[in-house]
Amino acid sequence: MPALRKTVMTVLSAALLSVCVLSPATAADKDKPGDKQPKPTGPMSTVGGKRLGEIGTQVELGPGAPVLPKDLTARSWIVADAENGEVLASHNSHWRLPPASTLKMLFADTVLPALQPTTTHLVTEDELAGVGEGSSLVGVKEDYTYTVHDLWLGVFLQSGNDAVHVLSSMYGGVDATVAAMQRHADELQALDTRVVSPDGYDSPKQVSSAYDLTLFARSGMQKADFREYAATATAQFPGEKKKGKKRQSFGIQNTNRLLTGADSVEQYQGIAGVKNGYTTHSGNTFTGIAERDGRVLLVTVMNPSSDVSHAVYKEAASLLDWGFAASGKVTPVGTLVPPKSAVTEARVVQGGVVLGEHARYAV
Repeated sequence: MPALRKTVMTVLSAALLSVCVLSPATAADKDKPGDKQPKPTGPMSTVGGKRLGEIGTQVELGPGAPVLPKDLTARSWIVADAENGEVLASHNSHWRLPPASTLKMLFADTVLPALQPTTTHLVTEDELAGVGEGSSLVGVKEDYTYTVHDLWLGVFLQSGNDAVHVLSSMYGGVDATVAAMQRHADELQALDTRVVSPDGYDSPKQVSSAYDLTLFARSGMQKADFREYAATATAQFPGEKKKGKKRQSFGIQNTNRLLTGADSVEQYQGIAGVKNGYTTHSGNTFTGIAERDGRVLLVTVMNPSSDVSHAVYKEAASLLDWGFAASGKVTPVGTLVPPKSAVTEARVVQGGVVLGEHARYAV
């Protein structure tokens, strides 16, 4: 995926201006008459543009642009260009909803740089004691040694909350990890997000949004190790050691069905990650990134109400298809904002903006 690895120089002045002065809206697509889907009950954030704070579907179709897919049932979704940050269309994208395991993207983006992949760690009982009941697990066992690389495979492929808790312990503890994740979310201007647990396990007041989850994916995909883990379909994970025998490993498979094509979900052409999630409180959530014909798109879908099997993947795939067909034929309704550090590094000179040394994206 060469376009996923190239450094993209974006004119930051456009990104800065779009935070507050996006072009005014014409008529957005309205919800269908009689639509009984839940809707946001209060005002939403306008980070990334005024349109993104409005309730309902936001899209500006130009000549030759395809209409949005029919039968989208997600409470919230967004389609954006991963490289220039343009939001092609959205639906309640700043609605603060439970994120489930898609929050692990923020966990990984925060913790990955701090731990060397070859470091080994002996797991203790206390490190696994805080894993929530009914959590997804990869099979980490106390009194066994794992590498950091092993544990990240458990996080990205099996969404293992056990692996998350061990890595959090290595990072300084769950509380320190949660605090670091919140700081990183704030740095990314993901202001809808409140972190309570590092693994996305349902917790009171823990919320994010389709917009914020997309920011996490965009930031994470700038890291080579994040990209590698997110794109890994299958791997071997260390198992237990039986008496008198060498320690065995067992196979694990990524739960992102658009990546693996499992469970009768068609593998998506050009998919390169990122993360899915589910709890009874959040419903199904998914953020994906895909490349086609040199263009890289991000999509996030939260909590579809459809009874169709694996609706979250099918709605994400249809939105990606639409986005690739619509690119260049729609007027963006918003933008994925740059991190705060990129904004502060930019200095205004004679009415223009000069890019700071680090104000660039590798996607």
